[in-house]
Amino acid sequence: MDYEKGYVYRLMDNGGPTDVREAYFKEAVDEMMRARTLCAKANAKMPDDPSHIADLEELFGRKLDDVRILTPFICDFGNRVKFGKNVFINHSAILSASSGIEFEDGVSVAPGVRIATINHDFNERHTKYTYGKVTIKKNAWIGMNVTICPGVTVGAYAVVAAGAVVTKDVPDYAVVGGCPAKMIKMQNPSLQKE
Repeated sequence: MDYEKGYVYRLMDNGGPTDVREAYFKEAVDEMMRARTLCAKANAKMPDDPSHIADLEELFGRKLDDVRILTPFICDFGNRVKFGKNVFINHSAILSASSGIEFEDGVSVAPGVRIATINHDFNERHTKYTYGKVTIKKNAWIGMNVTICPGVTVGAYAVVAAGAVVTKDVPDYAVVGGCPAKMIKMQNPSLQKE
């Protein structure tokens, strides 16, 4: 059966499932190989060699003059990541972005952060996948070694403490931490600076 270009992404956007045995999944496999190759090129360069930025710009299909990403860096679907202005992603981030990851303006991501937008089907875990887009809203701060699970939205100005595993949405101005992440406190919105 022939599938229209982009069919696999429509399935992902609707939460799946997708099946790796179906012909439509080849488009996803091709993007994963393209993304992994560009990340490998960027990561093979010395940190003071600015030419790695061109590899990352090709990965994401946009200029990165208002986004800073430190290597090493891994992303499997560059075509599914969106950046606002003044986003900073520190080294050793892993973005599993098949269902889409959006970083709004001013987001800060600490070293070792992992973001997943894909999950295995419970019963057919080797062949079928489900999905959930991850959105990190304006000026959120994601701490070191945080894991964000599929379908989560981290609210504006929220802080996710180091080592947290975020399985549910985080409200605007919340501070969360732990495994699974739970509310620690709410920040005072009037104290936030742009």
